[in-house]
Amino acid sequence: MRMSTWIRQHLAALRALLVLTAITGIVYPLAVYAIAQIPGLHDKSNGSLIESDGKVVGSSLIGQSFTDSDGKALVQYFQSRPSAAGDGYDPTSTSASNLGPESIVDTLDTDPTKAKLSLLSTVCSRSKAVGDLEGVDGGRPFCTEDGIGAVLSVIGPRDADGNVSHPVQVVSVNEACPTTPFVSTYKGVRVECAEPGKDYSVGRIVPIYGDASTDTPVPTDAVTASGSGLDPHISPEYAAIQVARIAHARNISSDRVRELVDADTDGRTLGFLGEPRVNVVELNHDLDTLYPLRG
Repeated sequence: MRMSTWIRQHLAALRALLVLTAITGIVYPLAVYAIAQIPGLHDKSNGSLIESDGKVVGSSLIGQSFTDSDGKALVQYFQSRPSAAGDGYDPTSTSASNLGPESIVDTLDTDPTKAKLSLLSTVCSRSKAVGDLEGVDGGRPFCTEDGIGAVLSVIGPRDADGNVSHPVQVVSVNEACPTTPFVSTYKGVRVECAEPGKDYSVGRIVPIYGDASTDTPVPTDAVTASGSGLDPHISPEYAAIQVARIAHARNISSDRVRELVDADTDGRTLGFLGEPRVNVVELNHDLDTLYPLRG
């Protein structure tokens, strides 16, 4: 008895499904797994895990926070690049802050949960914190000495170019009352602090450059998050300003710390892609292994 065309077509499709399922669902994954276990590939294929005393303490591919329960930097460890992934370095919430260069005005509110820092104030506050921790100048252009964005809302009649030549009111939009503004006057008008919740967008928003040097010792990667929020690397420049603190905390010479930094520094990929970088997770693990903190 001849089978109908419909049945033959479906039997052929079923055979193809079974064969492809066996190849792509069983044979191929097993082959890839077997190849991944070859010496030299095993560690990377298993996640580049870092172990200490038989316990997994991290991965060289994912950054970590080296802070206490209050978020304060642990002085015996190199500090990582900031992260915007979840609560920090969360692989299930990898992301950037999505704040751009035009984000310079903070959202001030009496309710702390509704307040939000702009990118400028975030950078300013991080730079000041790093400077205070490392004993270097954390000042940056467009930042106040207190570590927030130095931005004014200049209110008054505007000319054809949008400039306010004769302001009637000037507000330091990122400094909530009763704070004393970072400058006392602007174009002869007394600068006021900002009332939380009040909108000052009617004025011309003017960032104030200030007198801080552009040649700051606090590098960019110390104050900005990476696109993924998982980057385990920092620049050699950021590592360099942390050496003295680490050496003092662990009671070892700065030269020994620098040797470890050099050992955990990778050059440009293929010699020309990207920038030299230091793996902080591996570096701190090496510190704990070779120079454990003495109680």
